[in-house]
Amino acid sequence: MISLFMTFSDPSGERGIRSDEVAAVAELVGSIPGMTEGLLFTPLQQSVDHPYKADGSGPVLALQLRFPDLLICEAAMDRGGVLASLATGAGLSGLAGLYVTHQVMVTRSFPVDVAEHPAGTTTPCSYLVHYPGPAEDMNAWNLHYLEHHPAIMRTFPDVRQIEIYTRIDWVDRLPSQRVEHMQRNKLVFDSPQALAHALGSDVIKRMRADFVKFPPFAGGNKHFPMLTRAVRPPRDPRAR
Repeated sequence: MISLFMTFSDPSGERGIRSDEVAAVAELVGSIPGMTEGLLFTPLQQSVDHPYKADGSGPVLALQLRFPDLLICEAAMDRGGVLASLATGAGLSGLAGLYVTHQVMVTRSFPVDVAEHPAGTTTPCSYLVHYPGPAEDMNAWNLHYLEHHPAIMRTFPDVRQIEIYTRIDWVDRLPSQRVEHMQRNKLVFDSPQALAHALGSDVIKRMRADFVKFPPFAGGNKHFPMLTRAVRPPRDPRAR
């Protein structure tokens, strides 16, 4: 599975995006050819406690778009498509003038004990993390991280999804800025409060103990809790 990440950021940290504009972006995302699922991430409406609040409030908007393979993803990033329109603001004042980046990565999913959100869940929350890099030895970095960190992440209370994203070469014609973070990961919880509870547990001590064992790398990391909205394309009526 391939994931395309797009982030829309305001360097001043002062701007936001209205709910009607989020809905407009969701409609555009739902029309992207070949996409199997789109995830829209927006900042929390109220701050919650988590260990990395100093990283800031995060982007104004972020997207994770899933594609079944790289070629379908690359086709969606051609000139004149929905993604090219989004990269230039799509005529939405809330997106105009923001700093927009994109990156295509391989999606690695890991098991959790219970993946389903409880009935009535309205504000699922994703913890988005990225490591800009570089690492001295990317193979050593990936081997250690993938073999150790997901098993610890799984022990967070009520974590619903664990995904880790690693680099890949890709081509595109988008007008936004390409970035090549060495890794991203995502944890999903039922709500911002559930995320805060999990990150306040003793599991975070095990995470930090493993962190100090990471193979050498530069660039630090960033952590952003974000409200999460899923968008799925309309079902093809010809499909059976």
